[in-house]
Amino acid sequence: MGMSVTISTAGQADAEQILKLQYLGYQGEAELYGDWTLDPLTQTLDSLRAEIAEQEVLVARLGDEVVGTVRGRVDELGVAHIGRLVVHPRMQGHGLGRRLLEAVERRLAAEHPVTGYALFTGHRSLANLRLYARHGYRQTAVREVSRRLSIVTMEKAASSSLAA
Repeated sequence: MGMSVTISTAGQADAEQILKLQYLGYQGEAELYGDWTLDPLTQTLDSLRAEIAEQEVLVARLGDEVVGTVRGRVDELGVAHIGRLVVHPRMQGHGLGRRLLEAVERRLAAEHPVTGYALFTGHRSLANLRLYARHGYRQTAVREVSRRLSIVTMEKAASSSLAA
């Protein structure tokens, strides 16, 4: 009998597993851009613990193992900023990223007055771009960080958040 993946709020006790998953999950991004100094790869455990205390951090668990995570926060204008959506490589392609994205959107909207959603990804991260577009996000800006990397900002209105 297989176990099902559950999504819940992360606690401080999850910090080490999240950091390890983040490091594993961002290896492909680092290779894609030829840059192993990406923030998720250099984040410290203390800084992650601070984010868990200050933001909405969700984890997807398969038994006791954290196999996915996402973070979100709402700014003073009501924009929900979503970031660090990571799914364990062996769990990719099964809808877990979609479930995490929808869960963090719902959670943020339930706890704050949300006017819209914003996130960003690299220009070569085609699977990410497709996922976000399928969920109503539209490209609003592209910022060149280096010759190898441009950051694509995507946004959507709050009213379209759960329409997917």
